[in-house]
Amino acid sequence: MMDQDDGRGSDYDDDDEEVMNEENQPFSLHTLPTRRFYLTRRGKILQTTTERYLRDDLGYGTMLVPSSSAGGKKKSKDTIAGTITQLIPWTIDDVSSLRSVMVSTSSSMYDGTSNKIRLAVVDTNVLLHHMDVLEYLRDNGDDNTDDGKFKHYAIANAIVIPQTALEECRHRSLVMYRRATDLVRSSSSSADDKGSSNNSGGKRKRCVIVFADLHHVDTQIKSSKDTNDVDGSSVTINDENDTRLRKVALYYGRALYNNSHNRAQQPSVEVVFLSDDVKCRHLALEEQPEDEDDGGPLYYKTRSMREHVTLLQKEDSTLNLLDMVAQFNSGPVVDNKDNESAQNYYPPHIASSTLSHGLQTNRYYQGIYRSNRDSSTEGYVTIRQGEDRVAVVISGSRDINRAVDGDIVAVELFSVERWLQGENEGGNNNSGGKNEGKTKGNEGGVEAKAGIAADTAEPTLRDIDNIAEEVPVDDEGQLRRPTGKVVGIIRRNFHKNYCGSICTIDATSAAKEKDGNDAAELHPHDVIAAKHEREYPDGITSTVVFFSIDERVPPILLRTTQRERLVGMRILVSMDSWPADSEYPLGHYVKTLGVAGTKDTETQVILQEFRIPCEPFPAKVLACLPPADYKIELEPGRVDLRHLPVLSIDPPGCKDIDDALHCIELPNGNWQVGVHIADVTHYVEGGTAIDLEAANRSTSTYLVNKRLDMLPSLLTTDLCSLKGNVDRFAFSVLWEVTPDATIVDAEFKKSIIHSIAALTYQQAQSLIDKPDKDCKDDIQAGAVKRLASLARKFRARRIEAGALTLASPEVKFVLDSESLNPTDVQAYTLYEANALVEEFMLLANVTVSKKILRHYPTLSILRRHPAPNRSMFDGLIQKAKTRGVSICIDDSKKLADSLNDAGKILSEDPYLDQLLRILSTRCMSPAQYFCSGEYQAKDWHHYGLAAPVYTHFTSPIRRYADVCVHRLLAAAIGVAPLPVFLSSKSHLHDLAANMNRRHRAAQLAGRASVQLHTLIFFAGGEDGGEGGGAKEEDAYVLNVETSPNSEPSFSVMVPRYGIEGKVRLTKISGKDECLVRDPEKHRLGYKDAKTGKMLASVTVFDKVRVKIWVKSSRDRKELVVDLLEPKILADPTLQSEGDIKEKKTGASSASKKKKKKQKTKQ
Repeated sequence: MMDQDDGRGSDYDDDDEEVMNEENQPFSLHTLPTRRFYLTRRGKILQTTTERYLRDDLGYGTMLVPSSSAGGKKKSKDTIAGTITQLIPWTIDDVSSLRSVMVSTSSSMYDGTSNKIRLAVVDTNVLLHHMDVLEYLRDNGDDNTDDGKFKHYAIANAIVIPQTALEECRHRSLVMYRRATDLVRSSSSSADDKGSSNNSGGKRKRCVIVFADLHHVDTQIKSSKDTNDVDGSSVTINDENDTRLRKVALYYGRALYNNSHNRAQQPSVEVVFLSDDVKCRHLALEEQPEDEDDGGPLYYKTRSMREHVTLLQKEDSTLNLLDMVAQFNSGPVVDNKDNESAQNYYPPHIASSTLSHGLQTNRYYQGIYRSNRDSSTEGYVTIRQGEDRVAVVISGSRDINRAVDGDIVAVELFSVERWLQGENEGGNNNSGGKNEGKTKGNEGGVEAKAGIAADTAEPTLRDIDNIAEEVPVDDEGQLRRPTGKVVGIIRRNFHKNYCGSICTIDATSAAKEKDGNDAAELHPHDVIAAKHEREYPDGITSTVVFFSIDERVPPILLRTTQRERLVGMRILVSMDSWPADSEYPLGHYVKTLGVAGTKDTETQVILQEFRIPCEPFPAKVLACLPPADYKIELEPGRVDLRHLPVLSIDPPGCKDIDDALHCIELPNGNWQVGVHIADVTHYVEGGTAIDLEAANRSTSTYLVNKRLDMLPSLLTTDLCSLKGNVDRFAFSVLWEVTPDATIVDAEFKKSIIHSIAALTYQQAQSLIDKPDKDCKDDIQAGAVKRLASLARKFRARRIEAGALTLASPEVKFVLDSESLNPTDVQAYTLYEANALVEEFMLLANVTVSKKILRHYPTLSILRRHPAPNRSMFDGLIQKAKTRGVSICIDDSKKLADSLNDAGKILSEDPYLDQLLRILSTRCMSPAQYFCSGEYQAKDWHHYGLAAPVYTHFTSPIRRYADVCVHRLLAAAIGVAPLPVFLSSKSHLHDLAANMNRRHRAAQLAGRASVQLHTLIFFAGGEDGGEGGGAKEEDAYVLNVETSPNSEPSFSVMVPRYGIEGKVRLTKISGKDECLVRDPEKHRLGYKDAKTGKMLASVTVFDKVRVKIWVKSSRDRKELVVDLLEPKILADPTLQSEGDIKEKKTGASSASKKKKKKQKTKQ
């Protein structure tokens, strides 16, 4: 590119410049200069001249084919994943070859007898918005049959993607660009496995051609004179791109038309230009001569994607493709007395030119909009103020103005008077949204839904990404939370698929909604569905409302032809647009996952909701694995530790064994302790395909019934797993310690080990409990006993330093061996052996963190746990006082001491001590990965462990953070160079952010899986034949609703099942004068109307009796917790316990008298 800023004309001629070779013969190479003038902000004229190389040997496009199909020698690679065939580009030289490719493609409506095949040229908007349609590939059976017919697969025999459209797609959306390139690669798949010797590659299921129109001599356009006008042009770059695309369609149309008519070729080819741009389609008609036969365009047809799919469905009534077409208007015009169809629900977005100027002048700010976790009408935008990042609260649908989670938006700040004061005023300050009240001690109210109890609080924005939530607004340092509104969308985030179900209302519900009767019985989804369901005039399609499982996503309006078929199903949906006159965004159906409520379907929903990577590892990743006959042998640079009695201790059935231990006596009387960690980086080289895949996944995800690994199974369960009685590569940390647990020295070695045993926790515990006299000649028992002795001392020192002993409400399921449905729920049993392993893993992590930090003080991947704010503990502190317990959180040591003191005070019920520790854990944010160069040293502290620095080193098989730390440690001890990408703080920031996001998603997915299996268990199994059904259990009160006029209710924890839920006192009115609310004592009671005597009450931490069961309504299932005792609160008609006994006694007496009379009569 040549830039000239003197305003003078260019010396370049517009004529093509021919290049000659040595034999004075013309190459198929030309240059075409294009000049443009731009007016800078300072009023200066800038001319740019671009030279583009043109060629006349590009034929009719390029497609990927196997190397053997292109006439060359077959090139392939044998890997553990199988044979990978190399794909090479093949240019379609002439029309005959093009026809051969299309005819041999088992696509579209050509079945061997039809006289028409189709070639579709697509524009940029089709790539951006209709990729689901382009990817559509329906397999109706085997093409290799003797009937001579191909099956109906794709929307056309050949899909042509012009280079102009592909590059514009890349500029506007990398996600869709990658899908487009994957579509091109997919066309290399042959429909038969035998291959073919011709260049077309034989019969194929789909044909996708890339056409280099920018460099093809026959598809060039002359720039309009208007384009060079300094005072603005009427022809934009987009207009020129549209002209190029039409030129491509004309090029194919003219060539195939001439070929068919001149040679009477059959079948005839229909060239279709697919574009949703009405103006572009009109110009396409005007630029062509008319066909004398039908009066239409001569060379190619032009249709919108909806028109094209509608035509296909008329030709094949079994095709259900219309639902996948994106929609861009709010629906059919219908009679509406309120004239809702004519109004705008939202203010219009500001024009891009005004927006650009506003961003430059700081009137508007740019940032990414994030919805709160359980609401689509509350969120925040992170903006930059100097070097700091600040969260701006956006509240309400109108201020959010059609932004969805992940959109890059422009916001306008409100005046300081409208900013929020304090953490709990309006809105929510973190990604947890309205769950914040629940996870921070329940001070925010009673959680509505029953489900699995949370482990920790939602991480705050500062914890996640070092984002400020409050800013000073005056000289006195008063803090407020900025608020604002969205004024424009800079880049949409519509390229995700959302999972959920459609909601339709039946006639009875519709009548209730219309008459206003029983409105309280209608679910909010039903109300929205009743308002927005519409029938289209075509009598085929209708608008239905889709509700995502992800509550951050607003309802989506779908246009569908299969409404009845989708009811009760879990489906994937994509957003298309959100016009100002539509209350909710518009979208299209992508695919059906299965029947709602079934275990397999809901598991897919969980993976989709939390964006857990669950696709099989691609061939390029598997190609990085060692060959099938790989053997582990000692290599230079490794220390041979196979003589040491190394052993591992893990849960039963563990296959991905990360760590192993050893402990031997040294001649000087001290002990040598070793922690040996799987050397994953030996097999996962930095920057390779397998490393990039692991970095993207970041963690393994553990569901109740399956495990999704970060690395392929060959590494996870074999080569890297430290199994017993086999040699394995390891990264070892070796300490010399005294018997009283004083560390003398530490060293780090790449090693090869041979584990002598793979013990379970129960087996290790039996060795710990084994009498000393029986362990003299037992190598395993001696090592485990020594390790246990050291672990006790290390643990005591950590607790003395302020480390916290916390708890979580975890349970485990007993699954049926065949159906994998839950048959029982059990609490986890913890042994001293568990604490033994934990103690040495903590020691290794702390030791390694200090080592890498000394060598790389600004590049280390560490893990921090911020100290909790007092506001996070306020609710728990107040509730604990009702039981005479005082909690101090000034530092972790004082918190640990106060929790220990509380255990003594609450000794009459041992579970109360555990419950208090569970609630304390939930008042803290989870720990986060970070790059040491991004935080000051005082912020590196790990509050829960009372450790100044901490990292993750011990689980590289299932955590990518540990892989990074292994590389840092290897570089620190000089056995391997540090990868270049680990030398960039910005890259480390992105890595840490992704690891935090993936780690949190994996935790939430695991909890959702437990919730799903809990629901199945209490429902009595998937088909009602398995599981536990409804249960009665003891529960403990966590929070009491004492707000005036609120629904009488309280939340409970059920220890047996780890369930937390809301108990509604349905037989007591909120206005009942006998209802007693005591906010200071956190008590809810019921008194006698005459005497005023308290008949029954519940206070926080009280034990109650509840019933847990599943409520089903249409496609929704919900876990319900009902109160059984105190019985008066469950049913106030029983005025006293004496009345209950009297009723029981009376009923029993009456029964006896009745039986006596019957005997007398006899």
